[in-house]
Amino acid sequence: MRAALLPWYRAHQRRLPWRVSPSLYKTVVSEFMLQQTQVETVLPYFDRWLKKFPDFESLAMASESAVLKMWEGLGYYRRARLLHDLAKAWVKLPQKPQTTEAWLELPGVGPYTAAAITSIAFGAPAAVVDGNVVRVLARLLGEHTEFKDGSAAVKFFTEAANDLLDSAHPGDHNQAMMELGATVCTRRNPQCLICPLRPWCVAAAHGESEDLPVFTAKKMKQTELVRLWIERDGALLLHRKSSSSKRLAHLCELPDATTLPNAVVEKKPLAIKRRTIANEQFTESIHRATIKENFFDKASGLLWATPAKLKKFTLSGPHRKWIEELRAK
Repeated sequence: MRAALLPWYRAHQRRLPWRVSPSLYKTVVSEFMLQQTQVETVLPYFDRWLKKFPDFESLAMASESAVLKMWEGLGYYRRARLLHDLAKAWVKLPQKPQTTEAWLELPGVGPYTAAAITSIAFGAPAAVVDGNVVRVLARLLGEHTEFKDGSAAVKFFTEAANDLLDSAHPGDHNQAMMELGATVCTRRNPQCLICPLRPWCVAAAHGESEDLPVFTAKKMKQTELVRLWIERDGALLLHRKSSSSKRLAHLCELPDATTLPNAVVEKKPLAIKRRTIANEQFTESIHRATIKENFFDKASGLLWATPAKLKKFTLSGPHRKWIEELRAK
């Protein structure tokens, strides 16, 4: 199986920027960006990031606001903060880490990230297991166990992944498994007829590839928010999340009605928008509103954004898009 996998990967791998003139830094940045995010989404961000922060040293010296601004729209902003923390820790180390165990000591690095970085950059014999690899292994082994979530599946298949690892070429093997899951052994309509692992695949032999792996259906939490569109002298009122915010610390969005309980809100919405974060789906209705002339409290995180300032502030991706759409109208 290993002998079939590597030639396939070397012939069919996508030409991705972190694979062109590869470096440890490129590998680290790409692994952080690719967590829970598709390759196509990451590509423009990776290019801009490398131009702004070409190495660990430049990233470590940057301010958090500059780092978040470059990450704007990519989502899961905790990754950006942890990558920033990692760079600051890495430049201070007199002995640069090369083993999986040593990388696990750095900020934001878990078992998957440590295995990916060290196998690709240093040839460490550590198997990576992400969603793509879980799918490949579940089908390859014909595994019908029902998993409550991705973490449970990763834990279940880690031993098998290490057993199958090509220890002579661990970096290429890991990338090949991930590439196979992303391009051939896809969640829907897998291309079994051209898969290099088809001769060994139990699911393909039984015609059940699309049935595996099996996950317990998640119930989505539904949340409704009223967002306020308040303008004054060409400036738009925004709300900057506090540092203690679970998901969007220091990012700006349109204020919700609970932030301004005394605002006069028009009944008819300007727009109704939806977005999903993890297992929570948000329905956000945006309403024009007014507040008293003398109302403004910087301590509450409220700030006025002129069109020029709006470009400099770091907003969540959906809110920047919605604001641009509404202003265009």
